[in-house]
Amino acid sequence: MILKKMIKQNLAIILLSSIALTACAKPSENNNKNTQPSPELQQKIQQLVEKTKQNMIFVEGGSFMMGDFGPITRKDKLPITGLYAAMPVHKVTLDSFSLNAYKTTFDDFDIYTEATGQPKVGMQEISKIKRVPNAPAGISWQQAHDYCQWLGEHVGIPMNLPTEAQWEYAARNRGQYIIYPTDNGEYELGRNVWSDEQRREFSKSVPEADGMKIPVLGKFPPTPLGFYDLATDGYEWMSDWFDPNYYKDSPEQNPQGPATSTLKSIRSTFQVGAAQSLQIGGSVTTIYRGGKEPNPQFDKDDQENPQYININGSTSARCASNHSQPFIENK
Repeated sequence: MILKKMIKQNLAIILLSSIALTACAKPSENNNKNTQPSPELQQKIQQLVEKTKQNMIFVEGGSFMMGDFGPITRKDKLPITGLYAAMPVHKVTLDSFSLNAYKTTFDDFDIYTEATGQPKVGMQEISKIKRVPNAPAGISWQQAHDYCQWLGEHVGIPMNLPTEAQWEYAARNRGQYIIYPTDNGEYELGRNVWSDEQRREFSKSVPEADGMKIPVLGKFPPTPLGFYDLATDGYEWMSDWFDPNYYKDSPEQNPQGPATSTLKSIRSTFQVGAAQSLQIGGSVTTIYRGGKEPNPQFDKDDQENPQYININGSTSARCASNHSQPFIENK
């Protein structure tokens, strides 16, 4: 009798355990189902993938003299900008790579955040006014890095942020001695970069902008290689850590930047007047380089309220790939 009673008790425990395990498993199964993108989201992702493939420009590798090339091209041998971090000029050899013709827009990045279950970026009270079509997404380095890798997974070809060397080589039309990354190498307000008047007129078309600078991409001719907005409307994150002394010891073959630092490299910049652009450190030139905190946070004593301003509003991404072949053959 005792043995039968024990067997019954054990069977009851096993049955209750099975029921409990089944109950625990059901929410997990439901969660897995919920993580599957809806047909609408799948369509958005596919459209982004196709757009990315079309806009990836293949850049054939080669060698060039990276950095402030004034000592090579000027009769007086003086630097072009005098920016310490852009010196010395040094030889770099790159493998072929691809780089997107455009910076990542808010519309692009919204697809990524929706697909990965993250909140939209740039939704602060003032910042969201800048969420106009074809505006560059204001994101941190980590967000930019994660986005490019996610995009590469969906495209089927690994992608990341470009290195500084790749960006400069592409901006200089495969390493030519070009100062401004525009369609003709010149900086012509109103024709190949924004004029103040054009910005004022555009801001009038944006509700509640009130004279605010609204960056919009693709308004001016691309560079000879096909890249848009390399000289205007915000910084672009690079994959490299930033060190102002890095050029002194940079390797020749496919430099990746220093092993570590506290800042990440940025290229491109906000537009300034053409007459001032060289005097303030060459900030819209192909050779300009700087560093920025990769994941900035508001200081506790900062007067700006995080609910109003996107702290990453000045930095966006332009994804790259080290794949040795074009994304689309015979493009």
